[in-house]
Amino acid sequence: MADNDTDPDRQGGFFADLLAPVAGFGVSFSTIFRKVDTEQYPEDKRPTPPRWHGRHQLNRHPDGLEKCIGCELCAWACPADAIYVEGADNDDRPIAAGGTGRYSPGERYGSVYQINYLRCILCGFCIEACPTRALTMTNLYEMADDNRADLIYEKHQLIAPLSEGMVAAPHPMVEGMQERDYYQGKVTTATPEQRQYAEQREEGGPAHDRHR
Repeated sequence: MADNDTDPDRQGGFFADLLAPVAGFGVSFSTIFRKVDTEQYPEDKRPTPPRWHGRHQLNRHPDGLEKCIGCELCAWACPADAIYVEGADNDDRPIAAGGTGRYSPGERYGSVYQINYLRCILCGFCIEACPTRALTMTNLYEMADDNRADLIYEKHQLIAPLSEGMVAAPHPMVEGMQERDYYQGKVTTATPEQRQYAEQREEGGPAHDRHR
């Protein structure tokens, strides 16, 4: 074995060996006296980027029907097994006859939807898998809790709030429109017939037969 002092690949000399440990801390020493940029959270909250991966949201169509069709593709795409979905058929039978009503323009809707944020890694695979853009991610990130059960979000916590012009499901589709018309943007607001149906549904009246 060649001696280190006679190794032709060895560079530097005595002073280089003496200063080598100090040079290794050069980056650390250069930041010691640098001003620390402290965020005064939660008093001072900085805005998140537009494409931030925050809490999920189940979206609605402009008339209030839900976009989720209960296909469960989001649950299949989730690498952390954090999503649980149960699909159910939309029921156009009269509510008085035991019908449950229509919640989405398609044949099915998501009757049960859960996201376990103890498992979720906010990767966004679920929203990429969603064929109807029913599931998106918001800029909300404050979800800490002291109870594990409260971090399993149910459908009523994830569904988007009603915007202007919407009527809460269940109610019929816009008259004369088909499922594809919803995705082509032809539905822009709830119709008077849908509003009347919703009002009579809340009152317990037999509105379903009149607006099928």
